[in-house]
Amino acid sequence: MRPFDTIVTVYAQVGFPSLMPARIIFLVSRAENKPRPGQAGVRVGEGVGQELGVVMRLSLAGCVLCIGFTGSGLAQTVPDTVLLEELTWTEVRDALAIGVTTIIIPTGGTEQNGPHMVLGKHNVLVKHKAEVVARRLGNALVAPVMAYVPEGELAPLTGHMRFPGTITTPPEVFEQVLEFAARSFERHGFRDIALLGDSGGNQDSQAAVAERLNEEWDERGVRVHHLTDYYPGPGDAWLVEQGEREADVGSHAGMHDTASLLFLNPSLLRPEFFGAGVRGDGSGVVGNPGRSTAAYGERILEMQIEAAVSQIQSLIESSRQ
Repeated sequence: MRPFDTIVTVYAQVGFPSLMPARIIFLVSRAENKPRPGQAGVRVGEGVGQELGVVMRLSLAGCVLCIGFTGSGLAQTVPDTVLLEELTWTEVRDALAIGVTTIIIPTGGTEQNGPHMVLGKHNVLVKHKAEVVARRLGNALVAPVMAYVPEGELAPLTGHMRFPGTITTPPEVFEQVLEFAARSFERHGFRDIALLGDSGGNQDSQAAVAERLNEEWDERGVRVHHLTDYYPGPGDAWLVEQGEREADVGSHAGMHDTASLLFLNPSLLRPEFFGAGVRGDGSGVVGNPGRSTAAYGERILEMQIEAAVSQIQSLIESSRQ
């Protein structure tokens, strides 16, 4: 094999529905001083020794398909995901290098949702919605869901903490974790940090963190966006427009979230316990989950996703003017 003095990297879309491109590595011979498979769309990498690979096959006609091998002999592929926790650090680095500079931090919660719905409802729903939002934006990744949020006091027990299985944190602790997640992303090169909160108790803390960091980073060109159009979103009002009673729509573990899970993952529901509840009756339910349908859930999810995408795009544009 000839010695190589230059590494050239190509970023090419490989037909995945996600935003992540393939990272293709070329070794350039001193004798030829050009990429072996082709020259179009390449950029010079950092130098010899950082990463070595040999492209075994490259087709730029139709759907791009490439298979690369690193020095260890393992194929180098990019997974079809926008979830940060499913990427390696080098894949995140490469995404940043091509302009994937928006990160969504979803906040959920581990709380009671009546006898018919699992404790992790918020986390399941917000992860799904954040992933779809990121794919539609086309330049975003999704951080792991923050599942521990303010849910009530410990002594005496208040709020959702009155129900076994709920996990709470003080607001100041939640804010500090959220703040340092944002600081981590800013240090690594993300320019827009979107806070996507799926629970009412998260909203004030998200707004406070965004305000503090935006003031501090005013001259850096980095913005934290607290999304207000996503939660609670237009779903409840839309259900009423469909003829549902406000009392049935409810405000916690009622039609909104039950319908969403009926569409997304009905295994997380216990239909035999679908029953109407009111505040203070001890069930943890405010509303009538029995009125929910998967069709309702599909539309509600789509409305929240559309609202989040639109607001993120608008906030990014306005913050750069």
